[in-house]
Amino acid sequence: MKQPARCTLTLAALTLALSACGGSNNEVVPEPQRPQDTRTFAAVASSLPFTALAGAPDTDRWSGLLEGSGYRIEVPKNWNGKLVMYAHGYAGTGSTLSVSNPAIRRYLIEQGYAWAASSYSKNYYDVRAGVEDTNALALAFNRIAAANGRALSAPSKTYIIGVSMGGHVTAAAIDAEAAEYANHKVKYDGAVPMCGVLGDTELYDFLAAYQTAAMQLAGVPATTWPVTNWETLQPTVKSAMFTTFPSTSATGVTTQLGNKLKTIVQNLTGGQRPMFEVGFAGPYTDTAWGTFGRDGKVLGILNEDVVSTKDIVYQLDNLPALSAEEAAFNNTIYRVQATPDANRLRRDGLRWVPKTNARFTIPVVTLHTLGDMYVPFSMEQIFKKRADAQGTSGLLVQRAIRGVAHCDFTVTEQVKAFQDMVSWESGGPKPQGDDVVTAATVADPKYGCKFTDNTMTVDEPPTSAIAKSRAQLAVAYSCK
Repeated sequence: MKQPARCTLTLAALTLALSACGGSNNEVVPEPQRPQDTRTFAAVASSLPFTALAGAPDTDRWSGLLEGSGYRIEVPKNWNGKLVMYAHGYAGTGSTLSVSNPAIRRYLIEQGYAWAASSYSKNYYDVRAGVEDTNALALAFNRIAAANGRALSAPSKTYIIGVSMGGHVTAAAIDAEAAEYANHKVKYDGAVPMCGVLGDTELYDFLAAYQTAAMQLAGVPATTWPVTNWETLQPTVKSAMFTTFPSTSATGVTTQLGNKLKTIVQNLTGGQRPMFEVGFAGPYTDTAWGTFGRDGKVLGILNEDVVSTKDIVYQLDNLPALSAEEAAFNNTIYRVQATPDANRLRRDGLRWVPKTNARFTIPVVTLHTLGDMYVPFSMEQIFKKRADAQGTSGLLVQRAIRGVAHCDFTVTEQVKAFQDMVSWESGGPKPQGDDVVTAATVADPKYGCKFTDNTMTVDEPPTSAIAKSRAQLAVAYSCK
């Protein structure tokens, strides 16, 4: 007797189907709660107002609360009709929300642009909140202006820029997935994600691969995930890899085993390239190590582990072919396995960790420093490969910057990226960028020189972090 066909569904497909069908009693099945949903956050109203920028054109400045977020808006008296949304980076795990101003604020208001920035309604690495709250503020722009006595026409163009986690917010906000699933939908006209987590959850894969590689080399290999006794093992692993561990007060010095780890990390973060050595010896290596020992639930943003190292290839040299030693290393290292559908599509909006699928229809210009050990240059390579696969690389321009810290850009570099994006979006030619995926190109000692500009502005005094950073590198990494 012929058996009836059997139907199998993934968890994501099943939950979406239940959403459409209503389950057995025609009621929508509620999404499960996660730790992030139980946390409370608040913006302190007194911290939101901000002062006029000295020497800049006159503006109207408004601040307040919107849907659980704090916000700031600045509109020049001679507004050009265009709005720039700014997405800030990771703000930690505290309960107090804060708003930051864009580094290119002076340029924007001098050129007549209005800008707006949200605190987001939640801290932690909550990119979903970042997208929704940035979009909500963009949609409320005219209402807020009218409530403050200035009736404005709807923006003729709306752009989005962001740094670090805000770069992830930016890339997710312009993606087709956000256009379909976000609760607050905004059609942006152009974007500049800077130092962004453009590989979304693949960043966590890198950090897990980094930790397990260090443990394997140190002779205390991981056998489970998460590594519950990491705090006990950490001193052993560090001392096996470094004679001096990198920090804000010390430059990292590696042991012989540590040199192997350094090569592994070089290949995991973008391959042989300028600035890697000084970046690896710097304090953002300490920042990356600060994430070790965690599970793959992104501190409660997810309910299940999203991290996987099953497809990571560990290399101990700069040759693509695996040596016998590399093959043995890859065959024996512990492989972290993700929970299927840990970051599935939701029925109530965006994924908990929104995707950067590179499905966009607008001009995008990105910036990334070559020495970043926290959100590495490989994020750009992942994004480029996704854009190639989606057929959107014609709308993508990427630029490598010869900096060593996370988001280590001058204002001049950021302004140039924004200017070029706007000119392109307005009908001008596609601006120049860097090839981020050809290994020989990236390894060239002069790579990154084309768009690195150490010119400081009035907002970057000699005492600023960026001025000090570039001054220290001026001789050793000069492009002249």
